[in-house]
Amino acid sequence: MTPLRIDVHAHLWTAQYLDRLERLGKSDTATQRGIGAGEGPAELDHRFALMDRTGIALQVLSVPPQSPHLARESDAVLLARVANDAYAELVARWPDRFRAFAALPLPHPEASLRELARACDELGMVGVGVTTTVLGRSLADPVFHPLYEELDRRGAVLYIHPSGEGAASPLINGHGLTWMVGAPVEDTVAAMHLILAGIPLRYPRMRILVSHLGGALPMLLRRLDDHLAFESPQTPERPSLAALRLWYDTVGHCHPPALIAAAASFGADRLVLGTDFPYEDGEVFERAVSYVEDSGLPADEITGILDTNAAALLGLSES
Repeated sequence: MTPLRIDVHAHLWTAQYLDRLERLGKSDTATQRGIGAGEGPAELDHRFALMDRTGIALQVLSVPPQSPHLARESDAVLLARVANDAYAELVARWPDRFRAFAALPLPHPEASLRELARACDELGMVGVGVTTTVLGRSLADPVFHPLYEELDRRGAVLYIHPSGEGAASPLINGHGLTWMVGAPVEDTVAAMHLILAGIPLRYPRMRILVSHLGGALPMLLRRLDDHLAFESPQTPERPSLAALRLWYDTVGHCHPPALIAAAASFGADRLVLGTDFPYEDGEVFERAVSYVEDSGLPADEITGILDTNAAALLGLSES
């Protein structure tokens, strides 16, 4: 496959989208403003310069954790359309820079299926992006199974990003650990909910992409297998096998031992480049790429992680 460096974990929120979220009662949109993640010319110029310095051709944009997962269906539908229309416009203006994961009006299944069809068939989205929980619901909740069935039919990507709720634990959220510890815990729990429910086995053509190297999964696979018999005996396959059906982005805050553990646990062909822009910016953004190059992994695995795995996952190529 022709090399094509793609960053699958990149944030961009338009001011219009955040303003509408705020009017609907979201109180934390200030955390996404003024950090370089907008659509202003100066912000985009800075983003493109970083991409050029690191050889990144495309970023795949997604709105989590500020997803349009709202209790009132009409609000969720409106916000999902606003997000997806904005992304479609950005991709149309900069087709050599951007692709996008669609936002969905979850937890409303029929509305989400309609928006999925519009986003993929009319707007050209490369998959969908969701948070690790949806209004407190596990991603393994049966309400989401129709979505997975349709993603499976399409062979499309389900990208999973932390919701920023610290896995609903006061021991995380009450101690200043919501993102530094809570985010990878959410990744781990969400992936395991899907695995224990047999979702990767049941929908093998749906391509599940988990953030942050899968959280703690690289360190837990043997433990998970050993605990099945007495704790989750209904699980249809061993977690160590199910984990090989998923993909994982390389946002590990430039820690080579974590990357090496993930490559050894899942196979380097299941790892795809992510930067977490703008939360990794400037020199840290550059290290999000160079730490893969300097990890000590075999050269062919490094090339796959940086330049070919994501294109294969997303069905994209240089052409």
